[in-house]
Amino acid sequence: MAEKVLVTGGGGYIGSHCVVELIEAGYQPIVVDNFSNAVRGEGNVPESIRRIEKLLKTSIEFHELDLLDRPGLEKLFKKHSFSAVIHFAGLKAVGESVEKPLLYYKVNLTAFMNLLEVMQAHRVRNLVFSSSATVYGDPQRLPIDEQHPVGGCTNPYGKTKYFIEEMVKDHCKAEKDWNAVLLRYFNPIGAHCSGQIGEDPQGIPNNLLPYVAQVAVGRRECLSVYGNDYDTIDGTGVRDYIHVVDLAKGHIAALKKLKEDCGCKVYNLGTGKGYSVLEMVKAMEKASGKEIPYKIAPRRGGDVASCYADPRLAEKELGWKAQFDLERMCEDLWRWQSMNPTGFSNGTC
Repeated sequence: MAEKVLVTGGGGYIGSHCVVELIEAGYQPIVVDNFSNAVRGEGNVPESIRRIEKLLKTSIEFHELDLLDRPGLEKLFKKHSFSAVIHFAGLKAVGESVEKPLLYYKVNLTAFMNLLEVMQAHRVRNLVFSSSATVYGDPQRLPIDEQHPVGGCTNPYGKTKYFIEEMVKDHCKAEKDWNAVLLRYFNPIGAHCSGQIGEDPQGIPNNLLPYVAQVAVGRRECLSVYGNDYDTIDGTGVRDYIHVVDLAKGHIAALKKLKEDCGCKVYNLGTGKGYSVLEMVKAMEKASGKEIPYKIAPRRGGDVASCYADPRLAEKELGWKAQFDLERMCEDLWRWQSMNPTGFSNGTC
């Protein structure tokens, strides 16, 4: 019988791609989401999950659930015997977190505390946590390896990731039979090669590439480039962009690592190469064949100049390495956006 894996926030961008990889790897994902950043489809199921069911010719168990709903979470754990939990759910916009810090602390931290306590009560002791390179703060050195100091976060979003990491580390120290893998993402982009699932931000995109793609498809008029006076190759921010499918495959590798009774492990998931905002604009112009107009805007609070990974530890210990190059990332992103110009709401599947 396939192992059941609880996927929180599984209707979202990264979560839905992970659901695909879980199914293809022989796991049975049980998906929960509260629709804070997922589009509701037929039957009150996220449109992303509905499309995955059609794409893979399978059925996926879904529950509409907010992790702040402790009784609802208890009910789910009583129904299923999970081998592991992959935790994606949470608020994730850097800029919004600077404007609404209390909201981020309440939602992200309380939800995770509920999840951890319910896991403990039901003896589910294996966790993969969706963390972020934001825990490193303003990098002291590049590329960033896992030994780089953490905690000097430049925004409340990053602090919630850091606080959760600390909770997990402390819990694993206290409970020796627990295993956890903390995956520090760099910047996920791209989409599934089918063009059926991808990133569909609700409202104005907070991340660069969804905004660029929406400008290219004509959904938005112009890209705002936040700052051109950083100490980088062209003055714009430099980031490590990783294909979302590579990222999803990293979670499968992490689940396998848990089988080794690994304790608490931390890995960067990135490519090891940084690209500036303007380099990404050019790459998307090539992929789309469209001119992407942009204007320079003031820096955003909480942003850093450059951030890219040293991903060698994940290759050594997880047997994982990013496979897709920048051209493929942009091609897959453009396929998704051009097939779904208004996102999931146009219902092309």
